[in-house]
Amino acid sequence: MAKNTEKKEQDLTRNLKRLSEIGEWFEDQKEVDIEEGLKMVKEASLLIKASRERLKAVENEFEEIRKEMDLGDEDDEKKEE
Repeated sequence: MAKNTEKKEQDLTRNLKRLSEIGEWFEDQKEVDIEEGLKMVKEASLLIKASRERLKAVENEFEEIRKEMDLGDEDDEKKEE
């Protein structure tokens, strides 16, 4: 499981880096090649979608951890009673 999580983290990091590179490419263009620009926009769209999905999964993982911590706190309170 650790390898799978690491790969997903690397994918997100790689996606964000590539999105940054695409943004820089557009900024550096004096005249944008329409065909190349279209390819970049399509790639960016796919990267954004994949990144959103991964961020949602991360959010869900954090929520699960929070719930587990809340349950742990309740168990501790019962033991104290």
